[in-house]
Amino acid sequence: MRFALILASATLLLAQVPAPRTISHAEFDGMMKELSNWGRWGKTDERGTLNLITPASRLAASKLVREGVAVSMSREADKEKAVDNTRPFVQEMLSSSEKPGADTFTDQITVAPHGIAHTHMDALCHFSYNGQSYNGFPITDVTSKGAKHLNITIAKDGIYARGVLVDLAQMKGLPYLEPGTAIYPEDLDAWEKFAGVKIRQGDIVLVRSGRWARRAEKGPWNLAERAGLHATSMRWLHKRDIAILGGDASQDVRPAGVEGVDQPVHVLSLVAMGTPIFDNVNLEDVAKECAKRKRWEFLVTAAPLRVPEATGTAMNPIAIF
Repeated sequence: MRFALILASATLLLAQVPAPRTISHAEFDGMMKELSNWGRWGKTDERGTLNLITPASRLAASKLVREGVAVSMSREADKEKAVDNTRPFVQEMLSSSEKPGADTFTDQITVAPHGIAHTHMDALCHFSYNGQSYNGFPITDVTSKGAKHLNITIAKDGIYARGVLVDLAQMKGLPYLEPGTAIYPEDLDAWEKFAGVKIRQGDIVLVRSGRWARRAEKGPWNLAERAGLHATSMRWLHKRDIAILGGDASQDVRPAGVEGVDQPVHVLSLVAMGTPIFDNVNLEDVAKECAKRKRWEFLVTAAPLRVPEATGTAMNPIAIF
């Protein structure tokens, strides 16, 4: 009985996650200036760090394909309403075998890409700070008709780049990180040493917390607490000069620990750095393929829908080994 109580107490202590380090609003304002890429590619630039994906970097990424094995990194479209999926994917059959005489079949799909359920890409117009989006574009550019600038068409030619999986759950020997676990620069340093891979300019960095593995085991939760990057990790990623940031949730640890800023990683990435984001990526299958090969780099291809003035789009990114 005594042993059981000790074991239960130890388990409880292990399950407790320390609160993220706190950052004042003034310090965050300083980070916005420190990590800014405004003007780097000209005063009217709308592509941000997609400029770092060049013909040369695409050719280099193509050489990562050695086996021809392709792995989807999208969640299957989720049609079931849940606490973490308040706007489910909708498929409406316009014609089916239930209609007398029908011999062709059609449907209509509807998806609200943003949120914490569907795999999607955030355009740079998705977030703002102090009335401005990336490169100083005013929020008044976004109207009821859509976003005049920084919209998803910045990626109209598709994404084709080196991807690097940062699997901190794997490094720690865990199936997933517990909600509220913050990922700091030192964790990213440790991952590079563990994986023997160096994140470099123009990369797509995909951070796995194991969110989908936890959901499969324990069911959906509202993600008011979730594992993710701490705002200070953005200094590390800015120094590496990445092209795109992605992960299996919405990147930000919750609670975020930043005074007056709800999603600091999103703000720093989209607004200061001009770095588009892949949210809610399914990294479970690609994590298994990486672990099997002990290889954490691969080609990533993605083709965001070409929707004028859209703030983002659902998509199916592919990893190719």
